[in-house]
Amino acid sequence: MSSHAADPLAPVLTPQGWELLNSLPPYDEDAAFGLNMRLREAGHPPDLVAAALTQSRLRAAARKKFGDFAERMLFTHEGLQQSTRLPVAARHAQRFRTANLDRVIDLGCGLGGDALAAASLGLAVTAVEADESIAAAATMNLHPFPEAAVQHGTAEAFAETFGLLHAGAPPGWGLWLDPARRDPHAAQDAASTGPARLWDPESFSPPLSFVTALARTGTPMGVKLGPGLPHELIPSDCEAEWVSVDGDLVEVVLWFNALARPGVRRTATLLHSGTAAPVELNSPADFGVGVELGPAGRTGLAGVLHEPDPAVIRSGLVAELADSLDGHMLDEHIAYFCTDAPVTDPSHRLSRQFRVLEVEAFNVKALKSWAAGAGVTSLEIKKRGVDIVPEQLRQQVLPKKRPKGHKHHATVVVTRLGEDRVFAVVEPL
Repeated sequence: MSSHAADPLAPVLTPQGWELLNSLPPYDEDAAFGLNMRLREAGHPPDLVAAALTQSRLRAAARKKFGDFAERMLFTHEGLQQSTRLPVAARHAQRFRTANLDRVIDLGCGLGGDALAAASLGLAVTAVEADESIAAAATMNLHPFPEAAVQHGTAEAFAETFGLLHAGAPPGWGLWLDPARRDPHAAQDAASTGPARLWDPESFSPPLSFVTALARTGTPMGVKLGPGLPHELIPSDCEAEWVSVDGDLVEVVLWFNALARPGVRRTATLLHSGTAAPVELNSPADFGVGVELGPAGRTGLAGVLHEPDPAVIRSGLVAELADSLDGHMLDEHIAYFCTDAPVTDPSHRLSRQFRVLEVEAFNVKALKSWAAGAGVTSLEIKKRGVDIVPEQLRQQVLPKKRPKGHKHHATVVVTRLGEDRVFAVVEPL
């Protein structure tokens, strides 16, 4: 184990540190300095106090992802950023249950978010983590679940021990992998202290080639990767599922073998933090093989404009969504489409809808003239298919001195129709 100075988790992984951490009141930023002083005056070592208060702050932040579970968990800043949100992890675990698997091998478990969700559903879990300190934290996080056990080691070493690359996993086992996609030895930039993001899948830990080699054994597998993974790097024998939460695109999961659904190649899944049920759109077609763009003659920017959810866009399912809603694309390369009327069934959550009020040819002078005539004082500018910077354009369009007491907000969409640049004044629905 590394020293306390080098390892911020080490002080709270001791009995004294764990007891102090769990005795702290709910985190309050305004009260943190005073609490720090009182704890030091009570004789607690400074590094222990600092570590406990850091954990208290991280636990408060983690409630958004883990709910009440966060109150007894340990985190690192980077680990919390990369952890799967509990509702998303629960859907991962449900795949294993639906496939009639009874054990999940979580290779690269991190702080244990996905392992926690799987154990919560009654699945036996073996969680493997290469970083010794993180493995210790995962052990604490999974302590309430006797179904889960944590091992310190690499995914590759575990696979070698159990012969996974040669014979595949035993019956009833399914693999879950969340390869590390950051370099712990390199900062993101000169102003950042966090690990730099890795973009080459062969630099991941474990690399994508290791993942595909495991998949070729026929083992049921799910692999979580960054949602920006290029389509050309996605193996041809899996279901690729992009997931967004409240409009925030969080991951793509590659499902292999028994965890992939027959006849499904691409999926967009939308989750909401409220009570609304998940909404899903999928297609059996491979990337770049889409539906027709809509009935001939239905073109233009009119009626209701749809801005698809990022999961729909990244999965390449915009045309499929437009077709399912009897809509028409503005352009095959632009992720907007229109319908004649608003969509009110559950599929309306697959896109944001805007009523089109007027459409004009776009240039800065024309938009500025329209804004002045309409008395606009604040402006949301959305754009696709045009080379503009909304923040700069807003400064060019709105007057520097605005009338006191007068407020008029508007939304415009700047885009292309064929070779023509236009702006549409729209009203969010």
